[in-house]
Amino acid sequence: MAIPLEDNFTDVIGKAQRGLRISDSQLAEKSGVSADRIRKLRDGAFDDETAARIAPALQLDSAALCKLGSGKWNPETVDEIDGLAQFNTNYGDITVNAYLVWDPAHRAAVAFDTGADCGGMLQRIEKENLSVKFILLTHAHPDHVADLGRLKKETGASVFISDLEPEEDAELIAEGKRFRAGALEIEARLTWGHSPGGMTYVITGLSRPVAIVGDSLFAGSMGGGNVSYEDAVRNNREKILTLPDETIICPGHGPLTTVGKEKRDNPFFAGSV
Repeated sequence: MAIPLEDNFTDVIGKAQRGLRISDSQLAEKSGVSADRIRKLRDGAFDDETAARIAPALQLDSAALCKLGSGKWNPETVDEIDGLAQFNTNYGDITVNAYLVWDPAHRAAVAFDTGADCGGMLQRIEKENLSVKFILLTHAHPDHVADLGRLKKETGASVFISDLEPEEDAELIAEGKRFRAGALEIEARLTWGHSPGGMTYVITGLSRPVAIVGDSLFAGSMGGGNVSYEDAVRNNREKILTLPDETIICPGHGPLTTVGKEKRDNPFFAGSV
């Protein structure tokens, strides 16, 4: 079953409006659209004209926003590759992703986050006869690390997280830290903004490059700039969307996507990268 998009057009508008600190009245003044029409749009009554007119004021791409709002934004089909598995678990009313990446030849593996329940990941580790070398955390929000104790105990792997966002029983790392597992090379890139120390892990050594991005970037959207919206946007643009277009993006919520797809169709970034 396909994983739905994490955000709809109202989420995107809300994140941009909050991040830029633009009130309804200010947005109305900037766009020439009445505050009443803006509120109706945010409440889910999509219309192309209003969306297209407010998008520039919110530093969003009009065409991409209208595509999302009209239901025409479809996730890119990402073919399965050997050495990458996604796990979806429910944390309350949230569906959260965790990932397992391994060298198909040497069976050395790395786990990324845990989700609410690492049981499926542990089953896959056993099925593939993998040796987990590291557990790398994108950030410390509870939905992403809920089963960390179990995963660490069962695998015996060391846990690492950004030194800007400590987590119990995890070793602290800075941007630029590199890991190796079999033929896999992993580079930690600081893509903070949604959280204080959000990390993206760029992986080479599989048939395609992979970026485990946590909540920094979603298919068709991005994580809320809870700490710094401006830095969240900048880090995504400079540290994720500069990767090769074929790079598979593995977000903390929602479906897989690619760098090329997000450069073309993500309302926050289309036309600006």
